[in-house]
Amino acid sequence: MGDAVERTDAELVAAAAGGSETAFREIFRAYARPVYWIAHGLVGNTADAEDVMQETFLAAWRKIGSLDLVSESLLPWLVTICRFQSANRIRRQRRDRTHTAAALDEALPSTVDVEEQVITQALADRIVDELGTLSSLDQEVFRLCATEGYAYQAAAEQLGVSHAVVRNRLSRIRTRLRAVVEPEGT
Repeated sequence: MGDAVERTDAELVAAAAGGSETAFREIFRAYARPVYWIAHGLVGNTADAEDVMQETFLAAWRKIGSLDLVSESLLPWLVTICRFQSANRIRRQRRDRTHTAAALDEALPSTVDVEEQVITQALADRIVDELGTLSSLDQEVFRLCATEGYAYQAAAEQLGVSHAVVRNRLSRIRTRLRAVVEPEGT
């Protein structure tokens, strides 16, 4: 065992203010739990409390050089920083929720175009009907390549056919579906 000498908060602050990372680490070890629980009480969840605790000690590291410790304990100063960091986080979350809600409101259409929905549904029905007329191999080629995003070679390996078979069948499937999708005479 080494000669572990327990230093006072004032000594730790003076050493940390002089750039001692070891002294600041001692401060962190001594006060991380109380700061975390205060943050948790203010922000209400573990993840945010951990973030606030880290932000508190980061701010403390930046400001420790200008600290004039007036009591024996550093905790009141850390609690003050923690309260400000918690308030900032809560304000930021409220602002983010407001912006998200506004973005959602802007993304939603103000009216529903029933005619467009009927046309879209009718088109989807025609495509499904056309897919139903394909051979089982063609349906699998379409499912793997068009729906699930397989590359030609991966689909070929999955189906036990050559790359060329998948490529040619998918080309014919697309031609058939294009005829269903595009209006006549276009």
